[in-house]
Amino acid sequence: MNAFLLTGTTGPDSLQTTTLSTPTIGPAEVLVQVIAISLNPVDVKTTYGKGVYGRLKDEQPLIPGWDISGVVSAVGADVTDFKVGDEVFGMVNFPGHGRAYAEYMAAPAAHLARKPASISHEEAAATTLAALTAWQALVTKAHVQPGQRVLIHAAAGGVGHFAVQLAKELGAYVIGTSSAAKRDFVLSLGADEHVDYTQVRFEDAVQPVDMVLDAIGGDNMVRSLDVVKPGGTLISIPSGLSPDITERAAAKGIHGYFFLVSSDGTDMQRLAERLADGRLRAHVSQALPFAELTEALRLVESGKTQGKVVVVL
Repeated sequence: MNAFLLTGTTGPDSLQTTTLSTPTIGPAEVLVQVIAISLNPVDVKTTYGKGVYGRLKDEQPLIPGWDISGVVSAVGADVTDFKVGDEVFGMVNFPGHGRAYAEYMAAPAAHLARKPASISHEEAAATTLAALTAWQALVTKAHVQPGQRVLIHAAAGGVGHFAVQLAKELGAYVIGTSSAAKRDFVLSLGADEHVDYTQVRFEDAVQPVDMVLDAIGGDNMVRSLDVVKPGGTLISIPSGLSPDITERAAAKGIHGYFFLVSSDGTDMQRLAERLADGRLRAHVSQALPFAELTEALRLVESGKTQGKVVVVL
């Protein structure tokens, strides 16, 4: 099979194409013929020796990537949920060695769900790491309740555009930040209010909220403390909370968390149900051929994409 190996830490150009044997599967795994792969900021960071590179650097051959949609071509002896020919999707082995940048992947059956027939493989692949992050942050960690006010930064991005939809389904009043160019998109997802971060400081424009989901980090996280109600929640996706931020959050009675998503087939099934009935939709801004994976990663690296970037095999 064809695959991309990570051979250095200088960014997407560190990826090299190669030919490898099709992986063998364990008793609890399925072999998936990959049809679409979704890319994330953590994919880009990992190619620079950041992200989850520290967990993977001793793996050889190191095949990055986690988000796939495809067709089951073999099943392990202990697998009862899937059969050959099933269309499946999921975020596999995150934050470990996913091996998604390949034509075939050995995936734990427990990390997958059936792809709804009503959506494409591109849309399914897109609804994996980013959507799971939004689900686990809002539902599992923050326990968002009807009537609460939720501020979602980078609301037009991969995590953000799923978070807006899910928070709205949970009954929250949703505020999304983005540039003016993406305002209509954010509102179309169900946001009640939009803030153009290029024109105003969000902390001056937003009334106190119960929760902030921050996919930007840095100073944005510090500033977000100013809009969270006492007893509210601030969840950071891209980076940990510094001792200073933790101390300031505690002083205000705010629950501050750094959040790292984890593979979970049950959560994937919850997302699949929402994709099937239209409660959740993935926005794929660009779909590039597998051979152009490095170019696709550069699009993600730009930070300007709307929704998700995928590659197709």
